[in-house]
Amino acid sequence: MGSGTMVGVTTTDLRESAEALLRDLAGPRARLREDQWTAIDALVRQRRRALVVQRTGWGKSAVYFIAAKLLRAAGRGPTVIVSPLLALMRNQVAAAGRAGVVAATINSGNMTEWDDIHARVAAGAVDVLLVSPERLNNPDFRDAVLPELAADAGLVVIDEAHCVSDWGHDFRPDYRRIRTLVADLGDDVPVLATTATANDRVVTDVAGQIGTDTLVLRGTLDRESLHMSVVHIEDATARTAWLSRYLHELPGSGIIYTLTVAAAHDLADVLGSHGHDVGAYTGRTDPAEREALEQALLDNEVKALVATSALGMGFDKPDLGFVVHIGAPSSPIAYYQQVGRAGRGTARAEVVLLPGPEDRRIWSYFASVAFPREHIVRAVLDALDFERPLSTSALEPLVELNRSRLEMVLKVLDVDGAVRRVRGGWLATGEPWTYDTERYERLSHAREAEQQAMIDYQSTAECRMSFLRRQLDDPALSGPDPDTPDCGRCDNCTGVRPDTTVDTADLAAIRTRLDRPGIDLSPRKQWPTGMAKLGIPLSGKITDGPATGRVLGRLSDLGWGQRLRPLLDGPDAPVPDHVVDACIAVLRDWNWDQRPTSVLAMESPTHPKLTADLAARLAHIGRLRDLGTLHIRPGRPPVSAANSAHRVAALHNSWDPPPLDDLDGPILLIDALTDTGWTLTLAAHTLRAAGAPAVLPFALATPT
Repeated sequence: MGSGTMVGVTTTDLRESAEALLRDLAGPRARLREDQWTAIDALVRQRRRALVVQRTGWGKSAVYFIAAKLLRAAGRGPTVIVSPLLALMRNQVAAAGRAGVVAATINSGNMTEWDDIHARVAAGAVDVLLVSPERLNNPDFRDAVLPELAADAGLVVIDEAHCVSDWGHDFRPDYRRIRTLVADLGDDVPVLATTATANDRVVTDVAGQIGTDTLVLRGTLDRESLHMSVVHIEDATARTAWLSRYLHELPGSGIIYTLTVAAAHDLADVLGSHGHDVGAYTGRTDPAEREALEQALLDNEVKALVATSALGMGFDKPDLGFVVHIGAPSSPIAYYQQVGRAGRGTARAEVVLLPGPEDRRIWSYFASVAFPREHIVRAVLDALDFERPLSTSALEPLVELNRSRLEMVLKVLDVDGAVRRVRGGWLATGEPWTYDTERYERLSHAREAEQQAMIDYQSTAECRMSFLRRQLDDPALSGPDPDTPDCGRCDNCTGVRPDTTVDTADLAAIRTRLDRPGIDLSPRKQWPTGMAKLGIPLSGKITDGPATGRVLGRLSDLGWGQRLRPLLDGPDAPVPDHVVDACIAVLRDWNWDQRPTSVLAMESPTHPKLTADLAARLAHIGRLRDLGTLHIRPGRPPVSAANSAHRVAALHNSWDPPPLDDLDGPILLIDALTDTGWTLTLAAHTLRAAGAPAVLPFALATPT
């Protein structure tokens, strides 16, 4: 027996100890699966590196809690678990306690406890330390705490390991720091990576990142409790009405997924108004409210949470009765991950997909914020110093990236060794760096193929579960003794389809509620930092911009979105009457300090007729002075920068205002589409400088 094994411990003794710990964790009747035991034996006795790819509910967390306890009993150091979500951490700490495992967590929600936790780890009083991936790249943690953990760890666990791979459906740059953690471990420190959602390409990538001789354990992805169906209803309002009626028939409590934050709130509002006890859960929900909503669902105090993908990995409710999607995720792998929350501890759970024609637009929007082109990344490197660190906020005005994309780029460059995060910001390292054009193009093609596969899933006549299993390269569907391909449970296998009839009274009531036009357009309050470096004399608070404005609707809205999208996607034309009527309703309900006395249309490169016609008709109906169009100065290039500072610089002094000396009230400023808000802000700034007493912005649509 080599130095990497447990001397004096027989396989039989070890398995009996593991079985006893499992009973503490999962109940007196629990027994280890063979692959669970294989993984535990490889980690504890052989000190190997292993990747476990098993369906949700299989018991992956039991493997690492049992291994952690056995290694601790053998005198090894604490187990470090890299875990992606606070919800997952909370569940895992509770599960660890049931098995007698002392667990602690370091994340953004318990900063005041970090010093005490570090001291307890150093004193040997903690068996398991759960760390968020973001902590791995914190300079103090990375330089002071991480080396000690790497030196003393008894086991390192990478949970939701598909996040390590940029081929995975939920790649996170912070997870790439795990490669450094693993590389610094001793040869006899075992490593376990776990995930429920990984195809062959992700498995190969992750296995290679954690070791050269990684044990890979993959099981079937079939979920015998799931009854899958697809319901095709083209109209978004009709889909909502159908769900409102059908929700009563769904078993227990569950999750209703939407693709956008706006859709989650809209749908929760409508379902609540029809007597359903639901809550909205998104990435923008306050952490304390998230925890309360999760607990309400766990306790069956609500029928459903209407959620974005923010409620996904780590939420553990074995008796979850259903998962419904209003709008399809962009890949079958992401879809399988989300529907896998249902039916983990029940004999039957319903899985329903209601796709919509707007799904592709939403996929395209999210794809547009992927890793940027090489010249933009090079600009980030060129802007960094070798000795004087720059904070993200100081770097933002120097490059054409918004904050979130800049942070992503910096994290990737950090892992690649081209930059380093230190106290005070980021430094360039001077190490050579190559933009992997071929890899990013392959990624783009892979994402397009995933989107097409999700479209194919909606229309396939074959077994839906088998379709998803093939997309994830389920090993049980191939080999010498393949599984029977058909599940016998989905709508295609049984031939049983949900009735798509919608009650006309319900439809009318929901349409009335969703058709309430008008949302607030909050003004920008602060000029971006660093404008002086771009030669623009703007800084501090915005005191001469627009007032709070209004927008007719979001393109992602369940109600107005489906009306505004064809209007803005189609050929430029005068504004339809029903849109004018809705705009009048918004203006009538607008609680402005002073009524506008004039109307001015923004010159629109894409919808000049639409915008000018809307302004003219509102002027006529409201008996307002028609100021015509605010024209763009000749020669101004198209504005494409996503970064706020560069966008403001490109828009500064872009218009020639009409004469405004004799105005006696605010201008109603009309545009077709507003996204970042900077175009209307700079236009209002120009008009105020030309003599306008106030500017009230109004747009037909905003993306989200």
